[in-house]
Amino acid sequence: MLANHTLAFSAVIFRTIPDFCLQYDEPLAVLRVEWVAATDMHRLRISAAQLMALIKELRVRHLLIDMNSVPELVVADQWWLGEYWMPQLVALPLERLVLVIASSQVHNQLAIDALHDLVQPAIQFDSQYFSDSVSAMDWLTDGSERLPVLEKEWANRHEATPAFYASSY
Repeated sequence: MLANHTLAFSAVIFRTIPDFCLQYDEPLAVLRVEWVAATDMHRLRISAAQLMALIKELRVRHLLIDMNSVPELVVADQWWLGEYWMPQLVALPLERLVLVIASSQVHNQLAIDALHDLVQPAIQFDSQYFSDSVSAMDWLTDGSERLPVLEKEWANRHEATPAFYASSY
């Protein structure tokens, strides 16, 4: 799938999962995830399952999930995430997980806290909350020299129209 195509690239932005914009950097083993389906949550479970498969395939060690564009999670989706998605997440060989969420996102912050508490005993990686993705990526990548290029690429992510957009540096 995607991993076979990304090995030739230093960084890649792609939209192979319709509800997400993703940025992957192979040398840093970092994946950045942003919800782009606006308020349409009907494919959340399908997309989240596809995302989990991709995380496993790419052997992601550092994961950033930007929750700021995610609409309020309904109870049924919170239950599904807690029952199916979170147990898979904590079983991954992640080193670091960052959830980016603004303080104004109270509903989703409470939902995330509840999901975190549900799986907290099984978490084997460092997990942090940040209010902005720039600081989050800095922490996630230990201030890597690759970060300015990743941030520049990410700033232009909505201009990239193909499903698969790659850049190298």
